[in-house]
Amino acid sequence: MIPWLEGSEPFPPLEGALSDPNGLLCAGGDLSPKRLLDAYQHGIFPWYSRGEPILWWSPDPRMVLDPGEFRVSRSLRRSLRAGRWQVTLDRDFPAVIRACAEAPRSGQDGTWIVRDIQHAYWQLAQLGFAHSVETWLDGELVGGLYGLAIGRMFYGESMFSRVTDASKVAAAHLARFLEGEGYGMIDCQMSTPHLASLGAREIPRAVFMARLRALVAVPWQPGRWPTNGASQAWN
Repeated sequence: MIPWLEGSEPFPPLEGALSDPNGLLCAGGDLSPKRLLDAYQHGIFPWYSRGEPILWWSPDPRMVLDPGEFRVSRSLRRSLRAGRWQVTLDRDFPAVIRACAEAPRSGQDGTWIVRDIQHAYWQLAQLGFAHSVETWLDGELVGGLYGLAIGRMFYGESMFSRVTDASKVAAAHLARFLEGEGYGMIDCQMSTPHLASLGAREIPRAVFMARLRALVAVPWQPGRWPTNGASQAWN
């Protein structure tokens, strides 16, 4: 059994998270900005499907990516240099999260980005905590990703791609932008071969939490990212 959150009840200690399924910590609560920001600052995130209660997770180990260690393959570098992409920040958050929800996922029936999740993260975007990266081709939105920024910590949530390389292009520009802004870590949450191919790796939850606490403590001001902050030419 896992704890059930009532009202403003705090999250239980991470040490109580299940090992199977990996990281399931508790259920209940709500998706208010206050609750979500508290969760992320404590290494916890929501993940559940339609018809389920809100489930909160903190897996061990944790998949992370240092912005400066993003792996650009030879083919991706050629694609980045081709000059065919336009990449923007915070230009159309609702379209990005909606596209992520609609994107088909191998081995998944439906989406965890349910309507309540979309609404909750749009609220965080309006408050300057959630951000999107958009990849455009001939004026059409073809890929992107979204996540949260607290201090100098970025939490990646989901990405989508409608044409080859579109989400990777968004991720590459995000990593370069974050590195330039002094962000120390991207939380990728769960391990996947795709994330590993981009340079992400697993670290123990205790190590993740120590780094997270230091990064979220950096003084900062939430707000919209510069729309053209990721559109520089790729060398």
